[in-house]
Formats: sequence, C-alpha cells, structure tokens
Amino acid sequence: MYSLSDFDFNLPPERIAQFPLPDRSASRLLHVDGAQLVDRQFADIVNLLQAGDLLVMNDTRVLKARFFGVKDSGGKVEALVERVLDNRTVLAQLRASKSPGPGVKIRLADAFDVTVGERAGEFFTLHFEADVFDLIEAHGRLPLPPYIEHTADAFDETRYQTVFNKVPGAVAAPTAGLHFDEALLAQLKAKGVNFAYVTLHVGAGTFQPVRTEVLSEHKMHTEWYTMPQATVDAVRATRAAGRDVVAVGTTSLRALESASQSGALEAGSADTALFITPGYQFKTVTRLITNFHLPKSTLLMLVSAFAGYDEIRAAYAHAIAQEYRFFSYGDAMLLTTQARAPRI
Repeated sequence: MYSLSDFDFNLPPERIAQFPLPDRSASRLLHVDGAQLVDRQFADIVNLLQAGDLLVMNDTRVLKARFFGVKDSGGKVEALVERVLDNRTVLAQLRASKSPGPGVKIRLADAFDVTVGERAGEFFTLHFEADVFDLIEAHGRLPLPPYIEHTADAFDETRYQTVFNKVPGAVAAPTAGLHFDEALLAQLKAKGVNFAYVTLHVGAGTFQPVRTEVLSEHKMHTEWYTMPQATVDAVRATRAAGRDVVAVGTTSLRALESASQSGALEAGSADTALFITPGYQFKTVTRLITNFHLPKSTLLMLVSAFAGYDEIRAAYAHAIAQEYRFFSYGDAMLLTTQARAPRI
C-alpha cells in the first residue's frame, strides 16, 4: 500500500519550464521501457510508433477563463471559470475579501455583469447576461498554471493550445498534446499511425496536490468527458489487430479508462472522478505520452500505476539529473503499461 509521502520528490525550481520552446516538437522525450531509460527528442516519436498504432488525443480548447472584477459593493474579485454549464451559466472559483452571496452582481473585466447564484461546493454559480463563450473569448485572460510566473501573452494564447483543439471548455491544457505540430502529425499519418479523439475538459483541480496521507481518503475532482463512437470503433479495431492504443496525455487516458469501467470501452458523455493509483488494472490504454508531473499529485500516482512505481521514481531522478524541463511547458515521456501483452 502506498501513501502520499511515497509520491513526493525534490524538484529544483530551475527545472520548472516557465516558457514554451519556439518549436513544439523540439522538446525532449524520455523513453521509459521497463528499467531502460533512453534520452531522445520528441520528434523521435515517429520511429517509436508503428503503422496501425492509434494515437488518442484530447481535442479540448482552453478557455480564457480568468477574470478580474468588482462587486457592486466595490470589493475586488478574481474569478476563474471552472466549468460551463450552459450558454448563460458557469461554475467558477471566486477570490474576494468576503464571499458574495446569491443575487450579488459582479462587474467582470470592466465589460459586463454577472449575477452570483447558488453555491456548488467550493464553486459559485455565475449567471451571464449573454453567451458565455462569446464573453469569455472577448474579455477573459488565459489561465496559465500557478507555477508559471509570467502573465499570459499573445504567444501563450497560441502555444498553450494544441494544434488539434476543437471543443472549448478546459481551464488547463492537455499538455502532452502541446508537443505535436502539423508537420509531425503529417509524418505520423504517412507512416500509417491512426488518430482518434476524445474530449475531456481539464479542470483547475488537475493542479491540486493530494493532502491526505491515506490515498483512499482523497476526494478526486471531477471532469467532464465525451467518448465518440468513432473513437470506440477505432480502439476496437486497433486492439483486434494487436496494435497499441497510445493515449496522448493523462487526460486522454482518464477519458478512455473512465469509459471502460464496464470492462469494454463505451461511447457517451459523463463526469469522471476516476482516481488511478498503483494496483489499478488498465483496460484500454497500452502506451502513454505524458509530461512530468507535480510532486504528490494524482497524475504522478497515475503514471506510477501505468509504468510501475520504481520505474517512474527512476525516470524522474534521471530526468532531474539530465536537466529535463518539467510540467506544462516542459518535456515528455513515452511509457508502456506493465500489463501490456507481447505485441503481435
């Protein structure tokens, strides 16, 4: 049984990538193959996948979800949209000297008013006066992760989105996908690698560390996902052919595994609070492309479950020693599940 302390590690601050590289695919790739660690470039992914393998990518788009505003009483407010409920309503985190009650109006970005509704746990319901997506896009600010110290600029607004983003709704990027550019995708397609998509709207909870030493006591944040039937069909064909289902990022993996809890991958949309820790039996995903994750995070636990606790500890120690770049704008790993059967 693992506890929270087992997922702590010391990361020198200079290893946290504060800015993206100019070229998406110029990042490094640590290939973790059991106990073997191989330092590569991300563009090498073309040689590490085979014709018939399936890349499953998260096509969510990051919202300009951060706002600064003023209550009708004059108090300052910072709002971070967590989830769009419908075209006039969102759930949001609010920071204010005094929590606003129902009926309070807040002027956001000195541009439009929202009305506070009922509480939903740690979140506030906010009612917009016009289309949520239009107002967010026109007046919001891109919410970079809390460990990135600069304010988002025009370059971030491009580079903190994947090139295959499509469905707006996330407040954090599916960062493993940031390494792919159009040229690299074209090379993979030419090789015979197939593509499929899921949508999982990444929430701010992805950055929250686990705070309970006993992992089973942790309350996992929820995220909304959609699993298209076309992706289900592609996964089934890939597995039947003995090829790999490769999740691009932990968000794609969580969507695939959440939709596989019956034992078979099923199409549909749902909230997921799936908390993957060592001992979890993976049902669909056989390989994973992922960035390096924060200490004591649910995502570090997930990759440890996937590739092996000792293997991930060794990989992280190697990455720190070899000066890999960590977190959202950092480098990547290619992992293989411990449970994968020999390739056909």
